[in-house]
Amino acid sequence: MIEIKDLSLSAGDFSLSHLNFRIESGQYAVLMGKTGRGKTTILESICGLRRVESGTITIYGKNVTNWLPADRDVGYVPQDLALFPTFTVRGHLEFALRLRNWSKPSIADRSQQLAEQLGIRHLLDRKITGLSGGESQRVALGRALSFYPTVLLLDEPLSALDSDTRSEMQDLLKSITKLNEVTTLHITHNQEEAAALADCSFELRDGKVERLTGMSAGKCQ
Repeated sequence: MIEIKDLSLSAGDFSLSHLNFRIESGQYAVLMGKTGRGKTTILESICGLRRVESGTITIYGKNVTNWLPADRDVGYVPQDLALFPTFTVRGHLEFALRLRNWSKPSIADRSQQLAEQLGIRHLLDRKITGLSGGESQRVALGRALSFYPTVLLLDEPLSALDSDTRSEMQDLLKSITKLNEVTTLHITHNQEEAAALADCSFELRDGKVERLTGMSAGKCQ
């Protein structure tokens, strides 16, 4: 569950104030809106990469507004993926687990499990250089999900993909988020993508987050 209450924040030349919305546990929510209006800023505030000026961010009943990013139990896939060029695919899947001091057997088991779920087992020993767009997205998604986060944040994860690959990734996102029981907030400009994925949809319009109607019968507020 993600709950934003009376949240105010700023970035660059614009600011957002008194934002309010809620995503129920296990829901897949989509946030839409024009470029440069602050959608990424909202994601960054939820995962702790951007300070807020006022208001609260609650994740599964805990006020995490002032917590460090690593303590929030949030997986994040930025728009540029932020993959490490010197790492193998396996290294990306293991990265967050090593930081959390998982045992070697547990790391190996989880990375193999994710590789199977994501269809990238044959790529485990490959470096990132030379991977296709869809393969890179799968690696970034695996890294974000590796430590069983309660919340997953996706910043336009399918925008750079061709239509066939986008359709494949939509199917994968639906299945893997359900399989990992993670509450998801996904930014996109694509209405078809939103309709295919979302349990409920929001739009950032005129500095406010508004629930869209007619796209879903979900319980986002």
